[in-house]
Amino acid sequence: MQHDDTLLQISTMMALLDGVFESETSYASILAGHDFGIGTFDHLDGEMIGFDGAFYQLRSDGSARPLDPETTTPFCSLTRFTPEHSFQMDQVMTKHAFEQWLSEQLHTVNSFYAVRIDGKFSEVKTRTVARQEKPFRPITEAVATQSARTFEQIEGTLAGYFTPRFGHGIAVAGYHLHFIDKERSGGGHVFDYTVQHVTVTFEEKPRLDLRLPTTVDYRTADLESHDIEQEIKIAEG
Repeated sequence: MQHDDTLLQISTMMALLDGVFESETSYASILAGHDFGIGTFDHLDGEMIGFDGAFYQLRSDGSARPLDPETTTPFCSLTRFTPEHSFQMDQVMTKHAFEQWLSEQLHTVNSFYAVRIDGKFSEVKTRTVARQEKPFRPITEAVATQSARTFEQIEGTLAGYFTPRFGHGIAVAGYHLHFIDKERSGGGHVFDYTVQHVTVTFEEKPRLDLRLPTTVDYRTADLESHDIEQEIKIAEG
């Protein structure tokens, strides 16, 4: 498989913070050539996760269903995933400890990475925001409608990205991961987890293809007055 070192990103985390929840970008227009990614849908109608060329919409009711390519997205990150390194972790580790260990395996923490973690988890805690309607509120208020779920002794996949510190606001600095269970029946945005027996693979993505919206809502959004650290912390759970 040909190596692709580019990460395609639609819009920014800062735009989501300000309530830019609609887009003219359909998944059908950007999925070609990509087999891996995470994101959301217009009106924050669920979370997106994709790997091995299969993409899913994770809803606030706890369900998972194949992605409809005609749906539109105000924020997503896509790439073609060709793992460069693979590691086994066969001991129980909390999210904090595991991600600290994983960061030590990366070539450098000054680049972007696609990250996939498959296997058994002692626990995975997820959240999915309910569909929002106009007038949109900032995401720090929208998350009040989120549905939280805890999976215990579960097999499944975490997929997402590592973003270097300087990218905070463009994306989420550190690890931004989504989860779907082995049966592809449920999942969501991950805010905590404990690994038990997993395989982790990753690939460095030194090129960022950032595509900003051209909608009126984006052009008139206030992207300068936000407390990025605090608001992303709230938004990410």
